[in-house]
Amino acid sequence: MAAHTSVSHSTKIGPEERAKAIETLKEKELDILVVGGGIVGTGSALDAVTRGLRVGLVEARDWASGTSSRSSKLVHGGIRYLEQLDFRLVREALIERGLLLQRIAPHLVKPVRFLYPLHKRVFERAYIGAGMLLYDIFSYSGGRPPGVPHHRHLSRRQVQELIPSLSKNALIGGITYYDAQVDDARYVASLARTAASYGAHVASRVRVEGFLKVGERVVGVKAHDLETGEKFEIRAKQVVNATGVWTDETQAMVGERGQFKVRASKGIHLVVPRDRFQGKSGLLLRTEKSVLFVIPWGRHWLIGTTDTDWHLDKAHPAATAADIDYLLEHVNSVLAVPLTREDVEGVYAGLRPLLAGESDQTSKLSREHLVAHSVPGLVVIAGGKWTTYRVMAKDAIDAAVSALDGKISPSVTQDIALLGAEGYQAAWNKRHKIARKFGVHTVRIEHLLNRYGTLTDELLDLILADPSLAEPLPGADDYIGAEVVYAASHESALHLDDVLARRTRISIEAWDRGVSAAPVAARLMGGVLGWDDDTIERETAFYLERVAAERASQEQPDDESAERIRLEAPDIVPTD
Repeated sequence: MAAHTSVSHSTKIGPEERAKAIETLKEKELDILVVGGGIVGTGSALDAVTRGLRVGLVEARDWASGTSSRSSKLVHGGIRYLEQLDFRLVREALIERGLLLQRIAPHLVKPVRFLYPLHKRVFERAYIGAGMLLYDIFSYSGGRPPGVPHHRHLSRRQVQELIPSLSKNALIGGITYYDAQVDDARYVASLARTAASYGAHVASRVRVEGFLKVGERVVGVKAHDLETGEKFEIRAKQVVNATGVWTDETQAMVGERGQFKVRASKGIHLVVPRDRFQGKSGLLLRTEKSVLFVIPWGRHWLIGTTDTDWHLDKAHPAATAADIDYLLEHVNSVLAVPLTREDVEGVYAGLRPLLAGESDQTSKLSREHLVAHSVPGLVVIAGGKWTTYRVMAKDAIDAAVSALDGKISPSVTQDIALLGAEGYQAAWNKRHKIARKFGVHTVRIEHLLNRYGTLTDELLDLILADPSLAEPLPGADDYIGAEVVYAASHESALHLDDVLARRTRISIEAWDRGVSAAPVAARLMGGVLGWDDDTIERETAFYLERVAAERASQEQPDDESAERIRLEAPDIVPTD
């Protein structure tokens, strides 16, 4: 596989690199400091640093620990926005989809096929087909091929062959189309790491507790290293607030009223084993409020999402029994053999940061993004959708550099591939040879290539040094020990939850949600991070408490009850 050449920094963001980054943040004034380690914040850091600026990035929790790890895992144009006549947003998102698929992250972003079932003859097929045709046309408008096949019309018989488990009376035919999917949390961690490789100083578990001001101008932040307890100042010519659903709270620290409000909408997803029903395609279903996706996800199906207003704890939104039943009811309306609660192996809930508007329904609020210089020295970016993160980041940094002296290069991120992307296709073509060379099954190599790209070499080196790291984790056969070690040494994972919930997706994919894997993973992490036995036991106990609280909250009838139960499990590192 192709070797990676770093630009100015290590491609690792392990404990040593984190400590060095914090020292630099304390000592040197930055051109731009980005606050928030979700998809937009990490994207903004990469955009700024590749323009030649001195950049810092801090996140109070783990990378993607909020909204950015709890999405539908889709990179898509948004079929439903066509009906809302938001053509500009759909076109922009489809252009970005093609860029991510073919240039920026082909190892992480993959085409996925969907079926739109038809229930009425003639008119519905013509109406939906026209929308699908427009979708295809927009996907070409960026000057490059879309990277996915066109839509196709299917008869009832063809639909039954594609998804045999559909109820025969549920439809009269269908239309298939393609979008793309991504492991959202892994993508964000890769973005942070790529930004660091170009020279950005990145550190998770660093909370911003206030802003530094000279007169009315923001000149930096008051920061708190939650790992060591140290408090320090970070000075920057411009600060970018990319805190998503926490935007209003972050703005309040400035002592100024924000120019726009962000409203949180809760969406939940179910994870169901792939063998619970047969199908070679995902599904797009209409609901009375929005749309519902059934998405192929490895050996699983993802089913979601809901769309309800949320005014409670933003760090740990909780799914309720009513949420789960809502999704099961809608997907069962088209299945020959209905799913039950016993079929659900995982559940996760996330919050969308929607720009507050006049509508009482969150599904009607804008997915557009806005950028504002709310006060001198502080840029706020809010709204938007996961797929268009790169455009949002570009717009935020454009606003920040407009206030800097000198001529600064425009954004170049349309040509910047994530770490592991360069040479990926060649490595994929050699996967059988790689498997033979390292004595690993080809399926395992494919799994690693689709998570790490050409950085898979680094995991294979770990296995050469310690063959036991090739063993799968208990209760989570898709993942091996080397991935846990690598997450701690190279990917900024500081706690067990970081690995089981985000660097891997064991917390939602395993039947026991990672309970069996937790003690083994904690011991592997401990070897990298220098944990003693007490720390290993503490990390494991906190994770098990989290799982128990999540399971119990999902039995509750309403948001308030579910939140109360979920918050009984404390965070390993308090952030309040």
